[in-house]
Amino acid sequence: MEAGNNFKQWKKQCLSKVDFSKKGSVDGEIENIVSFINECHSYFTTSSCSGRIILIDGESDNTEVQKQNCSWLFVTHQKCQKEDVLSGLQKACGDAVFKFEPFVLHVQCKQLEDAQLLHSVAINSGFRNSGITVGKKGKIIMAVRSTHCLEVPLSHKGQVLVQEEYIDYVVQVANRKIEENRKRIERLVELHASSTTDNLEWLRFEDCLYKWK
Repeated sequence: MEAGNNFKQWKKQCLSKVDFSKKGSVDGEIENIVSFINECHSYFTTSSCSGRIILIDGESDNTEVQKQNCSWLFVTHQKCQKEDVLSGLQKACGDAVFKFEPFVLHVQCKQLEDAQLLHSVAINSGFRNSGITVGKKGKIIMAVRSTHCLEVPLSHKGQVLVQEEYIDYVVQVANRKIEENRKRIERLVELHASSTTDNLEWLRFEDCLYKWK
């Protein structure tokens, strides 16, 4: 009973907090999915990203990758064009890096069995870097993560290092990863709907996904 009460309290506190992410809100592409998970009695989300293509500019003399020392030159959660990246590079004054970051979802679970179910579904959906952690206070976090990332340096001290043809190539690679990212999310939803006893709830989850497509 105490564990259940703690979960309810943690969920209430988490969902009432201000979003301190750079964007300040849940990505529109997965807003319905996140909302649905938060309506389920056994889960709530603590952080999420639908997947994105991003061009960031960092300090040339900084050997550590720190987001707080980087400026965002371009970001999208959809496919992009070569011209988007070229336009962003014109504003670079340090080391610009072109990245694809896949979908990530951190979900706190009421019981270990709930986390194990979600973990199994995530792995079978292609999110092979997913894992479960249990904190000292009994918090059970299931992280849905993937490994199909991309990170390519394009400039150094504001000087572009590659030709336009290469930029076009890495944009195409990133766009293919966006497509794969979407397919893995679809599989995640479909498999969870077929593996849980509460299929009606998760069919609503699948419906949320199709509204995003």
